[in-house]
Amino acid sequence: MQNNTRAGIFLMIATTFVFAVQDGISRHLAGEYNVLMVVMIRYWFFAAFVIAIARRQAGSVRAAAATTQPVLQIFRGLLLAAEICVMIAAFVALGLVESHAIFASYPLIVAALSGPVLGETVGWRRWAAIAVGFVGVLIILQPGITVFAPAAIIPLVSALMFALYSLLTRYAARRDSAATSFFWTGTAGAVLTTLIGIWYWEPMVASDWMWMACLCVTGASGHFLLIKCYEMAEASAVQPFAYLQLVFASVIGLSIFGETLELHVAVGAAIVIAAGLFTLFRSRRA
Repeated sequence: MQNNTRAGIFLMIATTFVFAVQDGISRHLAGEYNVLMVVMIRYWFFAAFVIAIARRQAGSVRAAAATTQPVLQIFRGLLLAAEICVMIAAFVALGLVESHAIFASYPLIVAALSGPVLGETVGWRRWAAIAVGFVGVLIILQPGITVFAPAAIIPLVSALMFALYSLLTRYAARRDSAATSFFWTGTAGAVLTTLIGIWYWEPMVASDWMWMACLCVTGASGHFLLIKCYEMAEASAVQPFAYLQLVFASVIGLSIFGETLELHVAVGAAIVIAAGLFTLFRSRRA
């Protein structure tokens, strides 16, 4: 691994921008077609990309697939595919701005669950930051107004699912290489989405096939940039810049989809991000 933090930061910013564009395209397509079909087609391309990368890194598909914990790896892949479906449904139901504002809480959930899942020690300062961060989530959800509305809960469920996926990925890394985990992420998800999504196939107009192609390309290129980012710099050095996806996605939501940025969403998101950055800082010191 190279140690070029500046290049790593640039690549992380590029990654968050590409993923935000991908979210905007997903919002458009899922507003016109069934979410399961959209995710299925996206996963076909993603699986091909994953197999190519894993084969290059591991030497062969068999080497990339070799694992002593297949149940864990398959469950990780299925969980991520389900999480993507839930998050895209949130984009349609709630919009990019509020969905990403709530989803930004997932690092706090990771910190909260790292003790019981991974056996890591979480000090009182990080617990305090986690509590403050969830106050920010409650501000976004507006308790007593929309907290029990299904649309407000969807991205929070997505954040919980992605946090669990992240923890299981760290757990799997104790015995498997990154290439192996990446291989199972793409292939298991492709199998699941195909088995379910094929039953929801809908005819797609030519212009939307172009958007679907863009969705597949942004998905693969985003993951490629992320891989290169982590090759350039330590994850802890570039991770704070991952929050820029919220900014980029909000700009797309406001400018293209005509969404509005409510004051309580901006305040809550700022609290969530501040708490997340603090937990990251404390974990680096630990």
